[in-house]
Order: sequence, then C-alpha cells, then structure tokens
Amino acid sequence: MTTMSSTSSSTSTGSMWEVTTRTIVYAAIGAALYAVAAQFSFLLPGTANVSLRPGFALVTFFGFAFGPVAGLFVGLVGNAIADQISGWGLLTSWNWSIANGLAGLIAGWWGWSMMRGGNQLVNAAVASAVGVVIGFLFVFTDLFIGTAENFGAAMADNYIPVVIANLIVAVILTPILVAAWEPIRSSMGR
Repeated sequence: MTTMSSTSSSTSTGSMWEVTTRTIVYAAIGAALYAVAAQFSFLLPGTANVSLRPGFALVTFFGFAFGPVAGLFVGLVGNAIADQISGWGLLTSWNWSIANGLAGLIAGWWGWSMMRGGNQLVNAAVASAVGVVIGFLFVFTDLFIGTAENFGAAMADNYIPVVIANLIVAVILTPILVAAWEPIRSSMGR
C-alpha cells in the first residue's frame, strides 16, 4: 500500500478542472457529509470560536481524491450549510466558508499537479497541509470586514488556531480516508 494508484475520479485524459456529472455528484455528497460532520467539534480554549473539527478532513479528502473543483465545493458549500445548521447563519461567516473552499481547492490542485506517483498516503497528508496553510490565509479578510481588530488579533485569534486545529485533523484523517477509499475506488473501476 506504499504506492497506491492515483485516487482521482476523472480519466487519465481528463483535466483536474473538468466539471463532470461525477464531479458534481461527489462534490454534493461531500458537502452534505461535511455539513453534518462539522456539527461534531471540540472548541479550542482561548480562541475566537475555533474548533477541532474531525469532519474537516472531508474537505481535503474530496479535493485530493476528486479534484480541486470538488474540494472547493465541499469546503465552501459544506461550511456554509454547517453554519446554517448550527445557528450561525448561512452567510454570517462567508469568508470562512471561502477559506474552507480554498483549502479543498488547493489540496486538490496540489495533489493532482504536484504529487504524482509515490506514496499516496504521504501525498494526501502533504497536499492537505498545503491546502490548510494557504487556504486559510483568506481569514485575514476579517480585517476588512471588521471582525478582527488588527493583524495581530487576526493572526493570534483566528489564523494560527484554525491552522493548527485543521492541520491536526487533515494530516491524520485525510490519509486514512484515502486508504479507505482506494479499495472502493478500485472495485468500482474508477
């Protein structure tokens, strides 16, 4: 299992940006799963509403396994629906939903373009880490919309805690999801 085949859902001739029926279906399933799974979280003490959310691994997994378009949709739509379900409101933290989407998009892009071959479990962990670190830079938009007082507050209260929490989740759980998906994918002939 050290050199698992590519977990992409498109054909070898397909583009990572191609939106097919399969991409849409997987993205919708992922967003629904993430919206529900995001309800189960553990608040990190001393942070501005930042939680350790095991369900976040679905965002980076769907990006890595099904491409950046699916990852973007799962993170963006899944987080918005999760906020609505939990009572925060669909668009109250719209920039955080975009950040989640960007994490999925970047994990998918990194996994598809930079991580060909080799150990797919390690690739999944690396792509997830890159997606989290870069994607969540978007939370600094809190400075412009007035929900963070200054750069230091945005860094200390928002960015660092969410990156640490999501790195823990994504680097551990995304490879597990990839390992679980591989035999299913193979048996489906995808």
